[in-house]
Amino acid sequence: MSGEQVKEDMKMTIQAPAIREGWKWFTESRYGLFIHFGPYARYGRGEQVLFREHLDQSEYAREACEWNPVFFDAELWAYTARKAGMKYACLTTRHHDGYCLWDTATTDYSSAKQAPGRDLVREFTDAFRAGGLRVGLYYSWIDWRIPAYFDGPEKDPQGWEDMKRYLHAQVEELVTKYGRIDHFFFDGVWPRTAEDLDSIKLVERMKSIQPDILVNNRLGLSEEEKLHADGGGGSGDSEVLGDFGSPEHVIVPDGKRLWESSQVTTWRLWGYTNGERWRPADVLLDMLCECAEKGGTYGGNLLLNVGPQPDGQLPPEFVERALKIGQWLEVHGEAIYGSDGGNLTEFITYGRQTMKGNYLYLIIRFWDGSPVLRLADLVTPVVRVTLLTTGQELTFRQDGDVLWIEGLPRERPTELFPVIRIECESRPETNQWGSERLWTGDPSRIADWARSRGTTVYADGQPRHAKK
Repeated sequence: MSGEQVKEDMKMTIQAPAIREGWKWFTESRYGLFIHFGPYARYGRGEQVLFREHLDQSEYAREACEWNPVFFDAELWAYTARKAGMKYACLTTRHHDGYCLWDTATTDYSSAKQAPGRDLVREFTDAFRAGGLRVGLYYSWIDWRIPAYFDGPEKDPQGWEDMKRYLHAQVEELVTKYGRIDHFFFDGVWPRTAEDLDSIKLVERMKSIQPDILVNNRLGLSEEEKLHADGGGGSGDSEVLGDFGSPEHVIVPDGKRLWESSQVTTWRLWGYTNGERWRPADVLLDMLCECAEKGGTYGGNLLLNVGPQPDGQLPPEFVERALKIGQWLEVHGEAIYGSDGGNLTEFITYGRQTMKGNYLYLIIRFWDGSPVLRLADLVTPVVRVTLLTTGQELTFRQDGDVLWIEGLPRERPTELFPVIRIECESRPETNQWGSERLWTGDPSRIADWARSRGTTVYADGQPRHAKK
């Protein structure tokens, strides 16, 4: 991350207004589960196989109606998420293929009316809520089966009005029939505008039913503001169009509202895919740590995805990695949950930082085996240093704005990332070098630093006088 980005992130954190009481759970959670589940799992080529391979619509519909995830067990899913250290979950109630996972009155193209004969959303919300997790629902605006969505209100006024009523009615069902919904994730708005969809009006209706619901920013292009906040291109800027930013495949802080980054556990696809490659646990954990490091007052959550198998079971590769991270969080969770940002000093040569109150946490990605760690640019007096991984109290000495931490073991004390907790007398603060990083800031500080060696190109920095 560039120095300019560091400064901007710090400025955004300072300027961020207080978070309303009903939303504080979001910033305290830091970690959620995204679940892409639907009949597309039968194909094993991702959640967008219908469009990506422009399959025959009728054949896909027949396959979808026959799909029956007989081993779907929402209670087991919730148990796994809880053991993994996740605090909330979001289920795809209807993806772009139009198939609904709940008992909707708007269509028979649903898990309740077709082969499963089950309201999967009901089972999900009941099980996750009972398991102590917050509940989120995903809903796609787009429906690849319906021409009116793509013709739009100009080409097909009546078809568009029928389509819009269908969309609004389905969303209202979801926020009315299933108890408290904490988190709502819209998706697939292209190519429609917020005005086409009446999305702001719909969100107002949603909040009249669920006052504390958090709605993401994928609500359509605003004709007034000329902003499009959909998909992986970033969080968007409009404070009207959504309560939280939702960048995907990237970790981009949002300066005006809460934000979460949605990421896959595989290389690319969200729905179940045969032969997909899996990211290792340390890469997934690093995403969580990066979100926490960049978070601050406005969140910084990771929404980590899984695509369940067509029979409803979670892939074993996912479970293995999720539980490994969960074990790490059991020991080191205080550095993640409820943290308020980090990246206080330049620490990229070792890893990441987070903060909470008077604590600064060093999350060490690269354990070099040295018994001594030098941390520059921490100006706040230190009270205590602990290797959180083992509970061992470490000796330290502070020389001005340099902290020397001693007594570290040569062998890495955990398979994943060891964490050192530094307790300070007050909120940890840094100096100019900590706030201005490589490639940014006042270049005169770098000139002064270089001048301490000398001023010339010679090894000792001293000038050479020409021979006569």
